[in-house]
Amino acid sequence: MDQLKDMLHTLLITHKPPGDSSTYLQLLQTCILKNAFSQGKKIHSFVAQTRFAFAASTTFQNKLINMYDKCGSLVYARKVFEHMKVRNVVSWNTIIAAYRRHECPQKAVALFHQMQRIGFQPDQFTFASVLPACAKMGALEQGYAQNGFVEKALETFKQMQSAGVKSDSTTFASILPACAKMGALEQGMDVHQSIMEEGLFSDVVVASALADMYAKCGRIDKAGELFNKMPQKNLVSWNAMIAGYAQNGFVEKALETFKQMQMAGVKPNSTTFASILPACARMGALEQGIDIHQSIMEGGFSSDVAVASALIDMYGKCGSIDKARETFDRMSQRDVVSWNAMIAGYAQNGFSKDALKIFELMKPSGIYPNIVSFACVLFACSHAGLVDEGCTYFNRMYTAYCITHTVDHYVCMVDLLSRAGYLDDTLNFIIKMPLKPVVIVWMCFLAACRLHMNIGLGVFTAMLLFDLDPKNAATYVLLSNIYAEVGMWGEVRMVRRLMTDGGIKKIPGCSWIEGHKTVHAFCAGDRSHPQTREIYAKLEKLAWEMKAAGYSSYSTQSLNDVEQEEKELFLCHHSEKLAIAFGLLNTPSGTTIRVVKNLRVCADCHTATKFISKIVGREIVVRDWNRFHHFKQGQCSCGDYW
Repeated sequence: MDQLKDMLHTLLITHKPPGDSSTYLQLLQTCILKNAFSQGKKIHSFVAQTRFAFAASTTFQNKLINMYDKCGSLVYARKVFEHMKVRNVVSWNTIIAAYRRHECPQKAVALFHQMQRIGFQPDQFTFASVLPACAKMGALEQGYAQNGFVEKALETFKQMQSAGVKSDSTTFASILPACAKMGALEQGMDVHQSIMEEGLFSDVVVASALADMYAKCGRIDKAGELFNKMPQKNLVSWNAMIAGYAQNGFVEKALETFKQMQMAGVKPNSTTFASILPACARMGALEQGIDIHQSIMEGGFSSDVAVASALIDMYGKCGSIDKARETFDRMSQRDVVSWNAMIAGYAQNGFSKDALKIFELMKPSGIYPNIVSFACVLFACSHAGLVDEGCTYFNRMYTAYCITHTVDHYVCMVDLLSRAGYLDDTLNFIIKMPLKPVVIVWMCFLAACRLHMNIGLGVFTAMLLFDLDPKNAATYVLLSNIYAEVGMWGEVRMVRRLMTDGGIKKIPGCSWIEGHKTVHAFCAGDRSHPQTREIYAKLEKLAWEMKAAGYSSYSTQSLNDVEQEEKELFLCHHSEKLAIAFGLLNTPSGTTIRVVKNLRVCADCHTATKFISKIVGREIVVRDWNRFHHFKQGQCSCGDYW
């Protein structure tokens, strides 16, 4: 820097300055390399005052724009551009690149369109700047799909191809995220073809973006295939696959890939942790989640808000609400996602009043609730029968916060009112909804009709659902259960025949339990596990102990032509009971057993688990598709309201 100052002093003060532009262009380039804004500004001022012939030249002014941009002053770069009498493609490219680098993608795209309107043809450098800007707009703007920002990136890429401009790795790495955000698989496949033709798959950035595109477009198989073929992998590559597996439901594969990444010596970052923790949450893999938490602390990521929020979510969804609250309390900074995760954790685990208390602390802390916050609160109200509180929060959304109700909020209200037994009021609420009732709205109502054994409304709702979603097995199962509850076995058989004739199959009940840091899966009647003999023997022993304690199987939902003994045997082998038996066999006495199930816990399993928790003197936590049940000493946290 001192040498640059000496050069300027010698040139501008001591000697007569040269009148050609080459010396000044070299000096400006030195200013760019040295990030010497003030020296560059002096050169600009001197040339303007001396009125050299080249001062107004396009070449010199383009260099000035570049110098101001690279030295951090977008304002001065723009001023030079605006005062130019003659511009060329380089001028436009330079100012567009400046706006993109300074995180002003909307302005960069606007300049791109302005450039075309006045007759300039974009070249490879133009597209190299504007495509990342288009993609960036998609990432920055909420509702990008509606506002067309990402479509602009795709249109720009097509325009680039039509103009015969050759794409490079930067172009591909910019357009692929746009395809991913739009779910534009066909366009992404076209880009893939172009990448192969250009021989750029060996570029790790391009290959990572390509795998990420396929994963986000639902083709995780193709993403995995490309990932395995990559000649080299970096952190971005591993993160793309971990997130892809987790988001597409392949949570075990996500956990496996995370382990492979560690074995490969690649250190995870905050993005890695924010991607893998939801996989642990979905599987209820608490032990692995705790190990990851340890890695987070060792890596110094505990203060990262996104990572801490993911930890809260993981602990909440693994049924360890105390650890979730501990993590929440330790955060020095929180955002709305952190608060929502804590509210949801309390709500899902049956601590509805704690969820409402946390919600009321948000605003005083300086964080305003959003759409998700109210969905969590209404969920908490619906699972505790807090009808008055739920109605109050529903109304406050718009009156106090100007937040428009979405389908999720209406679903929560339908669930709240109907679960509490206000079926007629709920039906009236649904009819008056400003939004068209979707399938989940009617499914919630049908479930409440089964709960309150209202055959008339149940059949009416089922008929509506048969029209809306004729292949949804849940409708048939709920209607069959309604008939079974009141002993209408002929109607039960009729519904089951309809399922068979329509090729509709009930989703099999599956449960997962973690043991020795491995997730074990069970289906109803499963006999594939290596410990099958011990598991069934344990269940048989428990069955005798439960009967001695007063347990009677809840079997009305089974077919009437099955003998009572067979019904009890069938119910005894439900997936969550198999998982609980495995847990009792493989975990130390006194420790908590945690099970995750893909369906709603049935009435018999709910009753049986209460008995088991008292007999073995252990807490059993079961997470079904909608909430947690904490069984302890013969009681459940849901209060039999689920």
